[in-house]
Amino acid sequence: MKAMILAAGRGERMRPLTDATPKPLLMAGGKPLVVWHIERLARAGFRQLVINHAHLGAQIEAALDDGSRFGVSIRYSPEPEALETAGGIANALPLLGPEPFLVVNGDIFCDYDFAGLPRELGALSAYLVLADNPGHHPGGDFALKEGKVLDQGEPKLTFSGIGIYRPEMFAAIHRGAKARLAPLLREQMAQGRVGGEHFRGVWMDIGTPQRLQELDRMLQNKIHG
Repeated sequence: MKAMILAAGRGERMRPLTDATPKPLLMAGGKPLVVWHIERLARAGFRQLVINHAHLGAQIEAALDDGSRFGVSIRYSPEPEALETAGGIANALPLLGPEPFLVVNGDIFCDYDFAGLPRELGALSAYLVLADNPGHHPGGDFALKEGKVLDQGEPKLTFSGIGIYRPEMFAAIHRGAKARLAPLLREQMAQGRVGGEHFRGVWMDIGTPQRLQELDRMLQNKIHG
C-alpha cells in the first residue's frame, strides 16, 4: 500500500515561522515534523510515499530528496497553490495508483502504529482513525458506532488526519481543482461505507506555534528523560 503525506498547506496560523520555512520542515524534538511521519511509516512497512507541496515546496524536495536515506521512495506532487485535502489527493492520483492508499496530514504528530491499519477495505470506501477531542476542538467531527464512522450521533470524536481511501472517491474531481475532503466523506457515510477506529494514544494537531513548542518540549523530555 502506498502512503501520501499532505504537506501543501500555507500554515497561516504558524506565521511568522512559516514565512521562510514550509510547515512540514518545522522542527520538534530535533527533527522536522514530516520526518517523524516518514520514519514511522517506514517502520510500519510503507516503502512508496507521495508528498504534495505548494508553499516553499522546493525546500521540502531538497530536504527529503528521494527518501532513500529513510529507507523509502518519495515522489512529489507539486501544486501551484494548495488545492485543499481532496483536491491535493485527486491531483496525486496518477502517483498513487488504482489500489486503496493511506493519507496522513503533515501537520499532526502521533505515535499511531501504521502497521495496524487494514490493508483491505472490503465494501468500504474509506477507513478513518479518530482521536479524542483536543481542547481547541471540543465538539469533534464524527461519531463511531460498531466500526462505522457516522456524520451524526454522540459522542463525537475528532478526525485524526489519518485515513485509507479508495481512489474512486476522488475520480470526479478535476486535476488541479480545489476540493475539500469532508463532503466526500459525508457522502460515503450516508451509504454506510466509511469504517474506522478510536485511537487513544498520543495525537496532536500542530496548528500553532504554541502547540509546536508544546510538542518540542514533550519530545525533548522524552529524549533526554
